[in-house]
Amino acid sequence: MRTCRASAAGKLTVVLATLVVLAGCGGGPSPRAWAASVCGALTPWRSEISKLTSSTDQQMTAQTTPAQAKENLVRLFGGAEQASETARRKVEQAGIPETDNGEAISAGFRGSLEKMRDAYGRARDTIEGLGTDEPAAFYDGVRAAVDTLNKEYDASALDTSQLNSEELKQAFDEVPECR
Repeated sequence: MRTCRASAAGKLTVVLATLVVLAGCGGGPSPRAWAASVCGALTPWRSEISKLTSSTDQQMTAQTTPAQAKENLVRLFGGAEQASETARRKVEQAGIPETDNGEAISAGFRGSLEKMRDAYGRARDTIEGLGTDEPAAFYDGVRAAVDTLNKEYDASALDTSQLNSEELKQAFDEVPECR
């Protein structure tokens, strides 16, 4: 009986090892599939960021108390941070495109979203730390936080023209999810 179990366990181990090796050998998604997944992740993110940016602009000009503005801005920047993390996670789940420099390209997209996520988080934390007793000082702090956010956001942008894959460039131009 022990021999049968040991033999079955040995066979199972070989099968599992073979599956792991084969999974490692299998390529990632095609450039078109990867581009579709990435654009599918970025489209709702862009929409959410646009909506949050518009709301932030309204908060900066609205006739609210500093405490109300602080609460709203903290919520808005927290939402942008979460939206950026959701997009980053979806890009990560898209895998590594099967193309030259696929790993670096995927890492560039994820890294850009990480930097944006972190910039929104720092802006949220900065605003959260501002006092609201002195309105002028509060709004000066908000402006400084937004200026820093804008600089960090601009610095984190991924230049898609630098993709080192003609296949991916073509895929981004052609797949419906990217239009």
